[in-house]
Amino acid sequence: MSALARQMPPVKRAAVNGIDMAYYEVGPRGEGAPIVFCHGFPELAFSWRHQLAACEAAGRWAIAPDQRGYGLTSRPAAVTDYDMEHLTGDLVGLLDHLGVEKAVFCGHDWGGIVVWQMPLMHPDRCAGIIGLNTPFMRRAPLDPIEGMRKVFGEDMYIVWFQKPGEADSALAADVDKTMRFFMRKPAAIAEAAPPTSSTGSTFAFGEALAAWDKSDTSHQLLSPDELAAFVETFEETGFTGGINWYRNFSRNWERSANLPTRIDGLPCLMIMAERDVVLSPAMADGMEEVISDLEKALVAESGHWTQQEKPEEVNRIILDWMDRRFPK
Repeated sequence: MSALARQMPPVKRAAVNGIDMAYYEVGPRGEGAPIVFCHGFPELAFSWRHQLAACEAAGRWAIAPDQRGYGLTSRPAAVTDYDMEHLTGDLVGLLDHLGVEKAVFCGHDWGGIVVWQMPLMHPDRCAGIIGLNTPFMRRAPLDPIEGMRKVFGEDMYIVWFQKPGEADSALAADVDKTMRFFMRKPAAIAEAAPPTSSTGSTFAFGEALAAWDKSDTSHQLLSPDELAAFVETFEETGFTGGINWYRNFSRNWERSANLPTRIDGLPCLMIMAERDVVLSPAMADGMEEVISDLEKALVAESGHWTQQEKPEEVNRIILDWMDRRFPK
């Protein structure tokens, strides 16, 4: 049995939106609005293992999919198959498969970007939204890749990801090293993120990964079994599916010009992580101006991988909010 299968509920599958989606489900089906947990990069539904267990213990219905391009879910070849229309459409298809009218969508990292788009693109399928680390971001005045290139330089990881095949190969060359490099506690990530690269870029994770000594076991976040679940999976799938999400930043920006700019009448929760250097709490400033029903919470001393780093605190915040806004 794989490390993933040993640590997760039985996997389920659904034909949705032209792909085969793998997902995990816990709790009493059909009782109230379920929570759909959406992971980021480079992650899996496995990233939500602690939240699934907490929801099951609390009698809450919860679902966590491996999203398009990841894990046991299909990995289409075309880059354009990973744009926001497809990513949000997959979640709508999952609700249709489950026979659910509306869900509370909870997203971390890239999953957070997707769930904040759900009420703009599919408002009739949303009961509520929870952003973990990732704030609701207003549409930029210019192409975001162009803006990131100007501000951060060519080696900034999102700009680097635009180059076909390059980051894919670098991350897949030693998956164990890649996952241990990323899945570290905040002190280590802070060391890797802000320094300027040899070309003047910031957030030059590619250079930092190449230079990192794999024998450094300090600041590791995951247990050996947890790390194995990620490593075994990404050794099988590679990283191209997830990187293709980043390759649609410009396309998504172009196609979002006519979307709503506010979220009104929908319960929303923003959970910030005090020591996340990639998605800092300051990025959530001003969300109240464009979301009419918003609560905020801060997880102290947490870095970027908040649901895995501080699971008890994240679970407490989510379940308290659910009990108040969506009582059983």
